[in-house]
Amino acid sequence: MAGHPVTPGRLRRRLTIAFVLVAGVSAGLLAGGTGLLLRQSWLDASLHEAAADARYQLVLAGQFLPLTEQRGTELLTSFEASGRHVVLVDGPIRPSHPAYAPALGSRLRSTVADGQLGYQRSAPAERPRLLVVGGRIPGSTAELYVLTVEDDVATDLGQLRTALVAGWVIVVLLAAGVGHALARRTLEPVGRASRAARALTEGLLATRLPVRGRDEFSVWAATFNEMAEALESKIVALSAAQARERRFTADVAHELRTPVTALVVAASLLREHLDQLPDDAKEAARLLVGDVVRLRQLVEDLMEISRLDAGREQPAVGPVDASALLHGIVGARGWSERVLVVGDPVTLRTDPRRLERVLANLVANAIEHGGGEIRATVVGAGLLVVFEVTDQGPGIPAEHLARVFDRFHKVDPSRSAPGSGLGLAIARENAALLGGVLSVRSGPDAGTCFRLELPAHGPVEPPGDDDAQRHSGAGTAAGGAR
Repeated sequence: MAGHPVTPGRLRRRLTIAFVLVAGVSAGLLAGGTGLLLRQSWLDASLHEAAADARYQLVLAGQFLPLTEQRGTELLTSFEASGRHVVLVDGPIRPSHPAYAPALGSRLRSTVADGQLGYQRSAPAERPRLLVVGGRIPGSTAELYVLTVEDDVATDLGQLRTALVAGWVIVVLLAAGVGHALARRTLEPVGRASRAARALTEGLLATRLPVRGRDEFSVWAATFNEMAEALESKIVALSAAQARERRFTADVAHELRTPVTALVVAASLLREHLDQLPDDAKEAARLLVGDVVRLRQLVEDLMEISRLDAGREQPAVGPVDASALLHGIVGARGWSERVLVVGDPVTLRTDPRRLERVLANLVANAIEHGGGEIRATVVGAGLLVVFEVTDQGPGIPAEHLARVFDRFHKVDPSRSAPGSGLGLAIARENAALLGGVLSVRSGPDAGTCFRLELPAHGPVEPPGDDDAQRHSGAGTAAGGAR
């Protein structure tokens, strides 16, 4: 299967981002919750240990009662000598060490004053980080606050926080890698299907998807293959039918050419002797001559469209005076009284014979099926030369407008209108051969405008390169007269 590499698209990125977000948020919540629980547990354990120690120290402080100035100093010296930093409040606030003299908060003082054990912690940014636990010395109104340095706890908490953040980053990176791999693996069948669909659009009808396993993608691949097989069968059948139609058209036109030529010669002789016929035979003879002329035109149109279908037509490109060509078409066919030609001299490079064929078909169509004033205009528009043929007739109903270029399609279902029904189809085919675009706009009671846009410097692509495209819709997008 020929295909092109499919670059990672938005869906793959979205799946990867979604996977990372889910994993990152989940890991972040887990790490944050774990960190908070461990922090609280460590702080509670430190507080519990400090509170038990403070009760013991308060009992020891009772040995220095009654507290006098000297005995208070001895108490502070004794605690400092044992490695305990304390603060004694027996009127003045006296720390055992000047470097460990935290400000005692009012809430802590109020709790201790009520005879309960209270505590406070210093701010996380302060160093040293102190836990202060205080209470009344039994048998006295003096207050003793025991200080516990929690720098080790703060260090351990910082290391825990760093470890959790590092773990979270690793989880996010792993989630990004795993998410990318899973998204790539998951969307790989989508990429294969995209390449297969592109190959089908390029005409590789034998393209199929591999069916692996029994998951949803395998069912999808099997369904795609069934669709591709059905599409290939339909296209092959349509191509064969189109080829048969083209051969039939060419064969019919070829076989009718000789007898129709003989009929035309006979009809010409009959027309020259109409005045010699009885009155009751003149009308029938006129109808016969007219039908033979129409038959000849139909055969010629069939011959031309079969040659266009075969792709054997080669335009002879040369400089063309568009305005002069348009005046010549109208004048040579005796349409000067009905068609107003408007346009400045514009020169383009194209095939004058085919351009004349297109414009003559458009003007003839307007004369036969339009009404009111008919205008044929030509203007230069940069790299384009634009021709327009407009009329003020009843217009084309919306349900017929899309099929106006279909072969043998007529707005009048009785098909009583003159013309072969191939004029507009031939006009569009020739316009495409010249590298141009033929379009129409119309509406009920709004008239009709056919617009032909041709490149001023000749066809952009050489004839034949676009043959398949031009003829792929020959049965549905080419058309006949209204």
